[in-house]
This record gives sequence, C-alpha cells and structure tokens, in this order.
Amino acid sequence: MRARRLLVPSLLVLLGVGARPRPALPAAPATLFAFDRANEAEWDVVNDGVMGGHSAGFVAVAEGTLRFTGTLVTQDGGFTSVRARRDVDLTGQTGIELRVRGSGRQFEVEIDDGLRTYGRNISRRAPIATTADWTTVRVPFSALRSSIFGRSVNAAPLDVAHIRGVGLYIADGKDGTFRLEVDYIRSYGGDTALGNAQGRHGDDDRARTSSGARVGIL
Repeated sequence: MRARRLLVPSLLVLLGVGARPRPALPAAPATLFAFDRANEAEWDVVNDGVMGGHSAGFVAVAEGTLRFTGTLVTQDGGFTSVRARRDVDLTGQTGIELRVRGSGRQFEVEIDDGLRTYGRNISRRAPIATTADWTTVRVPFSALRSSIFGRSVNAAPLDVAHIRGVGLYIADGKDGTFRLEVDYIRSYGGDTALGNAQGRHGDDDRARTSSGARVGIL
C-alpha cells in the first residue's frame, strides 16, 4: 500500500500534473536585409518629383552594404527615399536595428504595415542620425510617427504581425549631397543586448537609440 502511495505522485510529476507552466521563449530577432547579395530585394527610389520637386536619389547594393546617395533640393519638395518589400511577422519584437554610417545628416527609417486611410498610405517613420563611423541604431516601434505626406495623423498602432516593407528617407531641410550606407536591417527584442560591437566590416560601432525626434548615445 505504501509503495502505491509513492507511485501515484511520481506518475503525476512525469505527466506534468500540477507543474508550473514554463514561460514562453522570447521571439528571435529577424534579419530583414543583410545586403549580402545584390538580388536580395528590389529597392525602388521615390523622389520628390511626384510633388514637383527636383531632388535625386540613387541606390545600389555592393560589397555587403546598401548605398543611398544623391542630392536633396528643398525647393518644391525636399525629399527622396528608397524602399523595398519585406513581408515578415515581428510579433514579440521591440523595434528595428540598423548598422549605418553616412555624411552626418539625419535620415529616417520607415516601417510599412500597409495601413491606409481615405485611400492614402500611412507612413510610420522615425529619425536616425549618421556619422562617418559605423553606428548601430535602434528604433523602437513606439518611436515611429504616423503621417501622410509629412503631416502627422492619428492612427492605430503599428501592426507588427503584418510588416510589408522598409524605407529610408532624407528630408532634413538642407540642400546638398548626401550619403548613407547600411550594413544590415533587423529586428530586436527587449532582452537583446546592444553595446559596442564589430560589424562585418571590422569597424567598432557606437550604439544609439532613436526615441521620437531625438537620437542619443546609449
């Protein structure tokens, strides 16, 4: 009889009865663009000519990086951009991480979830600063500002389960040439460590995070 009493609890433990549920594992970061091959994605340039402007942007993927270059003309427009399609579920992620370097000008990253209102796409963008050094920049989803043609609008939160693409903009109100290089674009979670690191090009990174219109050193 005693042996039977000992056997029953042992069986319950093996079956998991009464055991505490294990916490769900955090979602793994997803690499959206690695730029390790030229045909990884088709990047399209959208200039301000659609609004009568005269800016000109160019994009190329070479030697493991995306290169977005051109000239910004603020009169009658004042922006140029590149964008690519990427369908991905980023549920459980906190934001987007990019490794960049550039000409010291401020750019913007756009995350597209396909939301439209009154027949117009709602843009979700946040600023990213650049320096001549490679810099790892984090943009929390909460920092993305919803707008239509640059005007802020109230909109539903970003649908992270149905991301459709990523864009890069320059619209900093300054005439002249610009250059942006991007080593990778990927998501990150709340428990993903970020600090000084070396990227694929062997240069030490500075870590930054974007919050609204401000970029600060971590």
